[in-house]
Amino acid sequence: MRTGFFLLLFISAIVSQGQLTITGQVTEKSGEPLLGVNVYLQGTYDGATTDIAGRFSFSTSEMDSLVLIASFIGFHDAILPIASKSQELNIMLKEEVSVLNAVIITAGAFNASDENQREVMKPLDIVTTAGATADIPGALNTLPGTQTVGETGRLFVRGGDGRETKTFIDGMLVHGEYGPAAPNTPSRSRFSPFMFKGMSFSTGGYSAEYGQALSSALILQSKDVADNNRTDISLMSVGGDVSATRAFKNSSLAGKVQYTNLTPYFELAPQNLKWDKAPTGLDGNFAYRLKTSKTGLLKFYTNLSTSRMELFESEIGNPEAELPVTVSSDYAHVNASYRELVSEKWGIRGGVSMTTSQDFASISDNSRDQKLNGGHVKFVADYQHSDRLAILFGGEVVKRSLDQVLSDETGPFLQNFDETLTASFLETEAFASSALAFKGGLRMEQNSLNGKTTLSPRFSTAYKTGTNSQISMAYGQFYQAPQTQIILTESSAHAEKAAHYIANYQWVKEGHSFRIEVYEKRYDDLVKYASIYESNTFQFDGNGYARGVDLFWRDNKTFKNMDYWVSYSFLQTEREYRDYPGSFTPAFASSHNFSFVMKKFIDEIKSQIGVTYSFASGRPYNDLNSEKFLGGKTPAYHDLSFNISYLYSNQIIVHAMVNNVLGINNIYGYEFADQPDNAGVYTSRAITPPAKRFIFLGVFITLSKNKGINQLPNL
Repeated sequence: MRTGFFLLLFISAIVSQGQLTITGQVTEKSGEPLLGVNVYLQGTYDGATTDIAGRFSFSTSEMDSLVLIASFIGFHDAILPIASKSQELNIMLKEEVSVLNAVIITAGAFNASDENQREVMKPLDIVTTAGATADIPGALNTLPGTQTVGETGRLFVRGGDGRETKTFIDGMLVHGEYGPAAPNTPSRSRFSPFMFKGMSFSTGGYSAEYGQALSSALILQSKDVADNNRTDISLMSVGGDVSATRAFKNSSLAGKVQYTNLTPYFELAPQNLKWDKAPTGLDGNFAYRLKTSKTGLLKFYTNLSTSRMELFESEIGNPEAELPVTVSSDYAHVNASYRELVSEKWGIRGGVSMTTSQDFASISDNSRDQKLNGGHVKFVADYQHSDRLAILFGGEVVKRSLDQVLSDETGPFLQNFDETLTASFLETEAFASSALAFKGGLRMEQNSLNGKTTLSPRFSTAYKTGTNSQISMAYGQFYQAPQTQIILTESSAHAEKAAHYIANYQWVKEGHSFRIEVYEKRYDDLVKYASIYESNTFQFDGNGYARGVDLFWRDNKTFKNMDYWVSYSFLQTEREYRDYPGSFTPAFASSHNFSFVMKKFIDEIKSQIGVTYSFASGRPYNDLNSEKFLGGKTPAYHDLSFNISYLYSNQIIVHAMVNNVLGINNIYGYEFADQPDNAGVYTSRAITPPAKRFIFLGVFITLSKNKGINQLPNL
């Protein structure tokens, strides 16, 4: 018995001499202990799991080339070579930044890509919003930060005018993105929303990759390689179109041809304008996509259009005197882009785009004929150093030439310019943790016309305050060439400047989104003049400001088959620029803008209905019968629009839409006669929509082997 006991002690002593005990504690950066961390020796089964105090302890008989690994979900593995002796270890794990849980910088940006984790709008919202008539700016005008300027149809963002927003397709600048329109009637985007998979709409503080936009950047992402063959036929009250998509092994080809003729519609629906030839147009959109490798994608996109309209415009105060008006446009835009992941850390992308347009407009004996040629070449590289640090850099060249002929009874007057803008940019995004991110960038531009070089710093940060909430801030400087007519008069005109200051709070959870954003925008170096056609009156010391609050709420979960959102914007803005005698609120700015958008699918009648209500407070206008400049104010704007899409069969849809259901007489402003009458009064005329209501009817047919495909997501 005693012999056996001593033998057991002897064996235990031998084993203990060959055992190594490893103990320690695992914490995160803040010093908090981590429970459940797996700590083990590489290539062995020896290890332990940390307790509530973050402590671990285990023994091993391994003695050579020991490597300890501490592994925990959401953190980077810690890998430590250790000595062949018992020891106490203190291990700190660094948090891993993942796509799913990382904070996202959102100040000033609305993303509408299906791939975005924090999307506020989806691409199909562009074409399902009642009253938007499938027009991209029309749908975006229901978001906070924008406002309704019905006589132009363009995007006016946070106190900026319509030219201060630029459009990009696959990163490439688009010249002449809006189609022609009759005087004081809204124009539409030239680009069909059906050709795009998503968009990023910035209301300020956008990336250093983009420039020449004082207020906003609208970045459209065209579709990738298609999966199915399909043909779509649309018969509409304003025309018709045919589109087809053919999918191949690693590529796809898509095209759409649309003919528009408003003559039949205008005969049925009386208009406020006297048309001689109602607007007609022919549009073609074509896209080719080629998957060059597992990560490489080549895209070609082309938009071609031609349009014409003729009408009579009566003189103000003399309705019997009618002046003939002609508007025509021929347009072509070609875009090629390529992207590729060349390694695990490096990605490249770039593109080439070309635009040409011929626009003609005349009123009686006065005419303007413009020919625009534009080009853009761009290259971007991005380096993903780690999940905490990414660097983006690149360069671009943008060319723009314009020839203009102004004609009147005295003869033609020729003007032109040829501009080359070269730019380079650098941007770095860094994650201090999954809850804290920073982005800093710098953009440099050089303009061949004025010889000036500008530097635009950009900075933004975001902090995750909870599982579903975060705060973001952004600052940036932005430059843009003055309006085209100023450059035609004085080619060396200085760039105008804006500085953005933005802070927002965002909460997103299970189909609910809430966002509040405050901002201030300061304008400098704005152009002032007595006459836009006399360069000796130009000064470049104008200034202004815009400040306000934007609110947004969206809910697609509370009510079955229903999605709705509410937006509100408050704006204060003044500018001293152009021919203003001082600092005044511009005629395009309204202090309050509100939108409510609702969409619901009703199973019982196989229909999707949509309702949009928009409100804008009155805008200032310059009443020539008042001594106060811009002293007049229009009535408030109201619009209630409705649409319905009935699923007649899986591949046939009947769609109807009507805007301004209540028939409210909206007034956008007033225009005045050039000379006073015998009583010394300037006769005025209200600027109103061409008709109180616009009614759209359409039948949409899809032909495909996949019987579940139809155009309902596009309506």
